[in-house]
Amino acid sequence: MPVVKQLLDLAAVGSSRLQLHWVSAAEGQLFADYVTELSDLIGKLGPFKPADFKLELAAAATVLKSTRIRWLIGMDRQITERENVYHEKVDPETYQKLVSQAVVEEYQKGLILEAIGDKPQSVREMADKTGLPVYTVSLRLNDLEKAGQAQFQGFEGTTAKFVLMAA
Repeated sequence: MPVVKQLLDLAAVGSSRLQLHWVSAAEGQLFADYVTELSDLIGKLGPFKPADFKLELAAAATVLKSTRIRWLIGMDRQITERENVYHEKVDPETYQKLVSQAVVEEYQKGLILEAIGDKPQSVREMADKTGLPVYTVSLRLNDLEKAGQAQFQGFEGTTAKFVLMAA
């Protein structure tokens, strides 16, 4: 849930649109109160138009499929409650900061992958489409090249162009 909430904030959808409350079958009034509270909140936020967030939602979906993020989430208890491969426990707060930074980086890579699309793109074009700074696009594009997900295709004049690698 924390990762999905972070992704909704990164995508500018807003994490408040997602709620999780544990309620037993014997707590009918509490359940009704939560539903009313969420309904009021959604009413204030207004309707959600997925088409307005196509790029962002696709990038968020990419993050949730990411091996890196799935591994980090899956290893949380092992690393914070037991120990890592060096026989050390990692402070839960430190670990959550690491996961949060990884989510940001994976989200940025997801945005870039979506921005490249089906035609060669320059770093500047990707930055314009994603809203990311040019430097950030360059960093994440380097990560994507190392992972074999994107590649330099050539120059258009003096501008470098990049494409997606075939899956």
